[in-house]
Formats: sequence, C-alpha cells, structure tokens
Amino acid sequence: MALPPFIIKILLIADLKGVKILMYGVVLWSNHNERKAVIWCEDHGDLAYYGGSASSVFDGYSLDAGDLVQFQLQEGAPMRLARNPELVSEQYAPALAERLKAAIVPGAGEAKQPISSNKNSSNILVFPSLRSA
Repeated sequence: MALPPFIIKILLIADLKGVKILMYGVVLWSNHNERKAVIWCEDHGDLAYYGGSASSVFDGYSLDAGDLVQFQLQEGAPMRLARNPELVSEQYAPALAERLKAAIVPGAGEAKQPISSNKNSSNILVFPSLRSA
C-alpha cells in the first residue's frame, strides 16, 4: 500500500537536510546570461536561488519575472537552492516583484497589474495543487 501524498510530504519535511522537495514558486528576478534566478516559494519561506548548471531551463526557453515554475527545493546552508526548474505558466504573476518591493519600500513602485490572473483572489497568490505520484 502506497503512502498518501501528504504523509510523504511530512516525512520529507521531517528531515530537510539534503532532501529535495518538489515545490512551486514565482520567479522574482532572472539573468539569462549568467543563468541565475531568484524564486519566491509557495511555502513563503526563504527565497530559493537557481545558479544554473550544464543543462539548463534557459537552453530551451527563458524564465522571466512573474513566471510560475516547479522545481526541486534543496534546503541547506547557507541558502535554499532550486534544482531542475520547469516552466509551468508564463507571466503567472507579472507584478509580484514590484508589489513585494513596494510593500518593503514605500513608493518604490506601483503595481499596475493584479498579482494573479485568478479573479477570485485579489490579495492571495494561488499556487496550483501539487500532483500526487
């Protein structure tokens, strides 16, 4: 009998050191030349850093601020790392980076677009539910 997905996730969270967890996130910043990206994670924990590799998502398509991605999260010192990111939806939350910046630095930027394309969530960024194996 297979374990339910929520039990598997609890077991993974119980030992985060070196364990890779599947997660969704929104790209806040990316640099195509250096193959780097900073991703806001669905658990609203620390940001995840993508530092590129020999084969990269940047080879086939580009990740831009506002894109929704799914990736393996690797917790560790000194930062969270995103591995094997895959594009789920382009421009899912195009104004997210500006709205976060405006929340920290008053007057830093006015968001002209809603955070989410979902009309039912004005202040909440809705991530798709994780698929079970």
